[in-house]
Amino acid sequence: MNDRASAILDALSTVARLRHQANAVDPGLQQRVLALKDYQARRFARSYADLLQSPRHGPATAFFLHELYGAQDFSARDAQFVKVVPALVRLFPTEVIVTVEQLVKLHALTEQLDTSLAGKLPNGAAICRENYVLAWNACAQPEARQQQLDLTLAVGRSLDSLTRRRTLRRALQLMRRPAELAGLSALQRFLECGFDAFAQMQGADEFLATVAQRESSLANALWQSANSDAAALAGCRDLQPLL
Repeated sequence: MNDRASAILDALSTVARLRHQANAVDPGLQQRVLALKDYQARRFARSYADLLQSPRHGPATAFFLHELYGAQDFSARDAQFVKVVPALVRLFPTEVIVTVEQLVKLHALTEQLDTSLAGKLPNGAAICRENYVLAWNACAQPEARQQQLDLTLAVGRSLDSLTRRRTLRRALQLMRRPAELAGLSALQRFLECGFDAFAQMQGADEFLATVAQRESSLANALWQSANSDAAALAGCRDLQPLL
């Protein structure tokens, strides 16, 4: 097994371990993780409402919302990936495998961060701006948060790069049946949706720069609240459009 296949399996193993540990340590933690993902997905939809309505950027924004910031449980997709990594490496071009590797690394890191943050949220209470800000600062992982953003942008850049290969869209269409037979239908759908969303933009630089700026601004506002009264800052104007 090559290095990329090993990296993909390691990341998926991390996600599975975190879920198992969450259920073992605190039966309610996994539910808080899912509630947190839903809260963050709704936050993303508010932060990018303008882009979601844009004919040019709407599909890519929706793709990010549902595939990277989505509140859905990806355990079925993860289980499928684990079984078919050898077929993935054998069937798909290197550029596609690199994109998948970035995706699962982001997936694993996000699961780590969400599990940590959810552990700081009050059990049984609805997530709101105030307890989210407090939990964010209680976790205090700025380097990991920056890595999460970097990986998000890397996935976007990789998808944008794939759209520049004119023959790849046709190749992906031809891959549908082999991918289905190999158990790669979830990956196939992800790649085709991502390819089409990014191809429609005809260049992702503006979109990715907007994501980088808005996510960095949110993170900076949250970090600044660590040096002040987080409860008071939870309602401040800088955070209001974002949380």
